Amino acid sequence: MIALVHGVPETTAIWDRVVAMLDAPVVRLSPPGFGAPVPDGWGASVEEYRSWLVAELEALGESVDLVGHDFGAAHVVNVAMTRPDLLRTWAADVVGWFDPGYVWHPLAQVWQTPGDGEASVDSLTSLDVPGRIELLASFGIPRPVAEVLAPGCDAALGRCVLGLYRSAAQPALERLGAGLERAAARPGLAILPTEDGGVGDMAMRRRSAARAGAEVAVLEGVDHWWPLTAPEQTAARLRAFWAHAHRGVPAHTS
Repeated sequence: MIALVHGVPETTAIWDRVVAMLDAPVVRLSPPGFGAPVPDGWGASVEEYRSWLVAELEALGESVDLVGHDFGAAHVVNVAMTRPDLLRTWAADVVGWFDPGYVWHPLAQVWQTPGDGEASVDSLTSLDVPGRIELLASFGIPRPVAEVLAPGCDAALGRCVLGLYRSAAQPALERLGAGLERAAARPGLAILPTEDGGVGDMAMRRRSAARAGAEVAVLEGVDHWWPLTAPEQTAARLRAFWAHAHRGVPAHTS
């Protein structure tokens, strides 16, 4: 079984184009606040999301091929480091976040700043859907992607964005990354879109992939939104990785 976990500010719709190209059972897991209800007392911390994902995987009752995008990928890596018994393989695109030298991108730093962060998310979540599309597009998000994301950008999502990013302010990710080598307990794939500017430089990403024992899939000319902007290339690389990993043979690395 394939399990997919999306990130910020996303819903399961981020996976539509990839799922259409995967000839296997797929389950899409929605983190609380991102297309799923927020439990009472939810603080939206990195640790809470890791525990949420562990519980979701335990409920599936079988080991899975776990794939994550954006902060969903960070949740994937956190599970790979702590509960590899739940996984058959893992794939993630933000491994560079766990490098000691990683500095959060400018928008994340805004969200991590009291006052500025609230104003930022309110400027998005207070708009109607057409307004959200325009604002997301103004951030540089391709309009077709913005149209997918905008309906889910509600107040609950905004609160979870702030809680999650503030819990991950440095040195939090550096501390989590100290255990990155434990992710090598299961075959991993580091997805490296060359035009993604928010996940560390290529040296950081390759360094983290090596520490995690992961193969790399470089997506040339592809941006952060690879599930929607490069679904064919993504699906092909995932299928090749699984075909080899399930036989215990390393796939081609580029």
